[in-house]
Amino acid sequence: MRTVLVTCTNGEQGDGPDGMKPDQAGHDAAEVARLRLEELRTSAGHLGVDHVELLGYRDTGMAGWEANNHPEAFANIPVADAAARLAALMEQYRPDVVVTYDENGGYGHPDHVQAHRIALEAARSTRIPRKFYHTAIPRGALKDLFQHMLDAGIELGFEPPEDFGIPDDEVTTTIDVAPYADNKCKALEAHTSQGENMFFLLLPPEVLRPVFGQEYFILRHSDVPSPAREVDLFAGLR
Repeated sequence: MRTVLVTCTNGEQGDGPDGMKPDQAGHDAAEVARLRLEELRTSAGHLGVDHVELLGYRDTGMAGWEANNHPEAFANIPVADAAARLAALMEQYRPDVVVTYDENGGYGHPDHVQAHRIALEAARSTRIPRKFYHTAIPRGALKDLFQHMLDAGIELGFEPPEDFGIPDDEVTTTIDVAPYADNKCKALEAHTSQGENMFFLLLPPEVLRPVFGQEYFILRHSDVPSPAREVDLFAGLR
């Protein structure tokens, strides 16, 4: 089995050294992009990803940022153009299974939404993937995570919206990844420059491992018979 990770942007709108923000004087976009690529490769190594492919588009930043207006920002690239580049990678690697963000990009990030759009179009145009999934955050699991944090004495600093995530019954696929929980933690920790956005890593290991022990997905397309509740992304393909 071969795993290919496609990253769409260079991450220029991430934090610089000492948490320097993109709108602060001295923020070096090129240096941030270099650092985040280094972090990406380290993270992928912890997960055993075989190939990391970069589309190299400009980071759009969070919704509402000034960077959203840049004509070369990934979210502003015509879907057909970016999808054609992704389709070329699908032709090269011939994936049986493709996983991407849902229509909302998980939490509304413009680049995540665009990644969803181009993955959908590339899969449609090539007809190569036999199964197509969205990542999912079920509300039940999210509530459990926040409760674990509260029980551990960690202040959230915000109130999770009631409609964040998806209803539990929309999840089609739940994967037991408990043996790889430590790998997931190391992969996230590798993204040092984004540390302040990964508050759940503050959880003690005995709490974090169970939380990281499952991954959730929604099967959006399959040309092979699949059970109503899957425990394997390759169900029907083996």
